[in-house]
Amino acid sequence: MASVDRLKQRKGAFRIALIPPEVLEALNDGLLETVNLNEFMALELPRLGRSVAAQIGLDPASERLVDTFAMLSAFKPMQRHGHIARALYDLTAAHPDRDAVAHRLATHPSDVARCWATHWIPMSGLALPGQLEAARRFAADPHFGVREMAWMGVREAAIRALDQALELLRPWAADPDPNIRRFASELTRPRGVWCAQIERLKAEPWLAQPLLEPLKADSSRYVQNSVANWLNDASRTQPMGSCHLRALADRQRCARNPLYRPARLPNTRQAGAGSRLK
Repeated sequence: MASVDRLKQRKGAFRIALIPPEVLEALNDGLLETVNLNEFMALELPRLGRSVAAQIGLDPASERLVDTFAMLSAFKPMQRHGHIARALYDLTAAHPDRDAVAHRLATHPSDVARCWATHWIPMSGLALPGQLEAARRFAADPHFGVREMAWMGVREAAIRALDQALELLRPWAADPDPNIRRFASELTRPRGVWCAQIERLKAEPWLAQPLLEPLKADSSRYVQNSVANWLNDASRTQPMGSCHLRALADRQRCARNPLYRPARLPNTRQAGAGSRLK
């Protein structure tokens, strides 16, 4: 364990081929978090899956897992994680203490294992309030990858109950933890990344204004960037000339840069009157 603690202070290799063997061993044994995309892509998923299964109290040699690992190469890299998460979830069905297994996965030392735990949230069949409650610990996770998977895990439920989601997330936007505040913004981005689009917010982005308004002058750059990305998403289908989006974007820029002065929009009523006088 002492050697693993020492490895936690490393800087990630800028090429997969340069990842030290001892780091790869610890990653695949589920003892260490990844620190960059190269380490994530270098993982030997069957080996990590077996390690994690044993560590959370499941049978690593189960037929369900063996079959899943055998077919992983047929799927895209990110899809493979979903299939492993599903196999682990299915194995808990016959376990006498499913809650203990879930807790061990949610608190696992490996960030990838915790990402698998976020996949369990939509599998649970919980309504949106329950899914948000389950996602909260992952939204506040110290690892960036887990935080991304947290909002992606409840995205579909939020789309199905958008009005409820926008209301339930308002306290999140005022939470002391910037990771929780960012979750509220990322979950509702009209387009987002690697996820389903929210067609209603693409057409009517101003519906999220009560949620975004408290975040426009957020003290965290992490949150600021998320809100800026949100507005950029919306501008692709609703021109920033829209009064709702333009006003919110200008207020955010003013909050981030006191020297910024929003451009004045032309007074179309006066312009029309002037043209008639000519």
